[in-house]
Amino acid sequence: MSTSTLTNPGSGGLYRSTHSRSSVKRTLLLCGAQRHPIWNSVQNPLLRGQHYGTSQRCVKVEAAWLFKGGGADKGLEASIEFSESANEDILVFFFQLDLATRVQYALNLDQFDIAQQLRNKLTEVEEEVTRQRNAKKGSSSKTEVQDQAIRILRLRAELQSAIDTENYAVAAELRDGIAKLEAESLEASAKALAFGKVQYAFRLGQKVRHKIFGYRGVICGMDPVCCETNAWMETANVKSLSKGSNQPFYQVLVDVHEDADLLVTYVAEENLIAPEKPDLARFDHPYTSFLFYGVDSAGDFIPVKQLREKYNQPRYEVPSDPEDEESGGRP
Repeated sequence: MSTSTLTNPGSGGLYRSTHSRSSVKRTLLLCGAQRHPIWNSVQNPLLRGQHYGTSQRCVKVEAAWLFKGGGADKGLEASIEFSESANEDILVFFFQLDLATRVQYALNLDQFDIAQQLRNKLTEVEEEVTRQRNAKKGSSSKTEVQDQAIRILRLRAELQSAIDTENYAVAAELRDGIAKLEAESLEASAKALAFGKVQYAFRLGQKVRHKIFGYRGVICGMDPVCCETNAWMETANVKSLSKGSNQPFYQVLVDVHEDADLLVTYVAEENLIAPEKPDLARFDHPYTSFLFYGVDSAGDFIPVKQLREKYNQPRYEVPSDPEDEESGGRP
């Protein structure tokens, strides 16, 4: 989702937000009493008009300067898989969680009018996110499906009329229009079917490594097929993949120790591998504290409940080691 229509808390209206690659390098606010990072940037209208607690002690950190070294040359190549829409999708998720938190905070203070206003904004945002998610899946409302069917029927009637009057130039244009609508309908149906039957090789919070570029990453989102734009797929050379765009694609947080600028990539399943042994090495990224509770005994991250619900993924339990059980956990 490269462009989002969201509720502007400052005005109460709907507006359109487009994030560019440069807007990723924004100031990160880490508030002492809150574990959630909040992007503070005039380029990010998601948070424009928001007033976060000024009484709390905050420390500013430039996300791109959190760590030095690693992945400079590699990042130039890996950047073809950088995804503005994936990054924006995460930022919108941040925004939803923050609104929900502030609704509860207002209720705790018996500020019911404020809580209702925030709840109304949250509902508006969630409805828009649901609409965009359905569009991403190829799902349409009953009204949209009916409207498209009516358009096709109307075009078919106009086509027959053009043929009857021997206006073949117009007939050819109408035939092309009908073929385009039918192709879009078929593609949407196939995508919706893929969303319902997909089996993912990787799970939320799992640490992975890129087969080609070699950087370490963590899965934070997933789609059964590539849901990016045609322009992005051309830049990322998706057609060169053995399975093309018809395979799961993952939103991947990139370890800032290896590339502090890349942040979020959108990667085909065939280009990712899981470590053979538990990866217990340090992994740093400005989004992890918001998306995950922490790490499990295998070194993978534990996704927050809302993230699992977003992708309809079950809670993952780390398999116990039979040798550990026999020894009672003793070394």
